[in-house]
Amino acid sequence: MDDTQALGRRLAAAVSRHDRRMQLMEVCGTHTVAIFRAGIRTLLPPGVRLLSGPGCPVCVTAAGEVERAMHLARAPGVLLAVFGDMLRVPGRRESLAEARAEGAGVRVVYSPRDALELARRHPKLRVVFWGVGFETTAPGVAAAVLEARATGVDNFLVYCAHKLVPPALEALLATGEVRVDGFILPGHVSTVLGTTPYAFLAERHGVPAVVAGFEPTDLLLALELLLRLVERGEAKVENAYPRAVRREGNPAARAVMDRVFRPVDARWRGLGEIPGSGLALREEFAAHDAARQFALPEFPDAEPRGCRCGEVLRGAVLPPECPLFDRRCTPVSPVGPCMVSSEGSCAAYHRYGRRAG
Repeated sequence: MDDTQALGRRLAAAVSRHDRRMQLMEVCGTHTVAIFRAGIRTLLPPGVRLLSGPGCPVCVTAAGEVERAMHLARAPGVLLAVFGDMLRVPGRRESLAEARAEGAGVRVVYSPRDALELARRHPKLRVVFWGVGFETTAPGVAAAVLEARATGVDNFLVYCAHKLVPPALEALLATGEVRVDGFILPGHVSTVLGTTPYAFLAERHGVPAVVAGFEPTDLLLALELLLRLVERGEAKVENAYPRAVRREGNPAARAVMDRVFRPVDARWRGLGEIPGSGLALREEFAAHDAARQFALPEFPDAEPRGCRCGEVLRGAVLPPECPLFDRRCTPVSPVGPCMVSSEGSCAAYHRYGRRAG
């Protein structure tokens, strides 16, 4: 029998032995998409509810940060370098894509090093890379900053909007708004962090968690293990992705990140301000810090009327429960970022939800 089919049967058996309703949260947006694509939701009975969490970097970027990026893109002599998903995130009046069509300086890049190369090729412009993402992308941005300083590329700057996953999970559980019986932890982030930083989930909150990979067998193994932990009442953090994730993570990546960045309080869409959940450039790298060099104004974190993206990110609602979902808010004309990003829960439900039943 195919391994995936066997795991599916074992997962169904593990679920059937559990006699109460449970809510499991897949933190990572890539997991949300992978679970849908593999049809894993169809293996779960109504008593098991999968919630999406705050693991889409585009989605959790606060509305005020979007407006600050827009402000940078419109500044004279500035070229804002962004990842493609950020281009279509709606702002108060328009997206960066619309601002670019009107003449704003915006360029899509695939890595922070691409932005550094832009700065080298355009020495008369100040190239600002919008650093969005979690612990996975922050080391690459830090390395680009170190290279810029070492090679004298003074016109390369970073607008840092990086977020840290563990403080967000702490804040999520501390509110008590949503009951989470277990977490499927992000594989990519955990390759950098390892498993130790998640210990508080079990120790302080009594919630089990399992690090998962992205293939169907990875996810089925992680779900089976998580369900067994819930069933036995064991609060532990387990690693079901050992081929990529070690307990200690990637010390070299963390070292370069710590060399350039320091933890700061940060604003999250849907979760508000979370202490120690963001990153800012250290003082010695102030010359490459767009927030300091441009004295960026503050903007309110106003959400579009009727949009429930923030609640989706907290697991308080599923995307179809938003009144705008697949009506006024679609991938062609998104109202909120959860419908924009390839990792967004609303986009995943729009693409795969119907076939998942």
